[in-house]
Amino acid sequence: MTANMNSLNLPTFIKIKHIFNIFQVSKEGDTFDVPIEIAKLSNLVVTTLGGDDDDAHDDDDEEAIEIPLPNVRTQVLAKVIEYCTHFSQEPMTPITTPLKSTRIEEIVQEWYADFVDVDQIMLFELVTAANFMDIKALLDLTCLAVSVLIKGKSAEEIRRIFNISNNFSGEEDELRNNTEMTAAGSS
Repeated sequence: MTANMNSLNLPTFIKIKHIFNIFQVSKEGDTFDVPIEIAKLSNLVVTTLGGDDDDAHDDDDEEAIEIPLPNVRTQVLAKVIEYCTHFSQEPMTPITTPLKSTRIEEIVQEWYADFVDVDQIMLFELVTAANFMDIKALLDLTCLAVSVLIKGKSAEEIRRIFNISNNFSGEEDELRNNTEMTAAGSS
């Protein structure tokens, strides 16, 4: 089934002439027809195509390539395509470290800050998709958003955010805390 972008209540994407079709298939089996210029922002796509040689496919080539993305849900894939489409028109300001601010909108353009202003589950799925699809700029942006999310949080709050159980017994936790305080006091 080919996903109709408008039926998913997604933004209209910019039409770019493409050499041939790349069909990206989500975990649920929904197919997105993505212009090659957009799709090639993913190193997974570049590798699947056998490199970055545009001459290998000329304008008359009717070849359609399907790339299954079994780790990426339809809604997440739609967001990834939205990001890549925008990025191809207005590249994101590179994220440099150390960070000059803890406010995302002071580090990257407003559109990118708004893009990662999503619920926590979607943010984590975007991190996973960016990593799986090997889209470095998107991975940098989503990891920046996660770092801002956990900045200043206690260990217990971070465990809750990442759904990590505390495997320390009360005695082990106290011993670990004492060790950390001793190490901090001696430095």
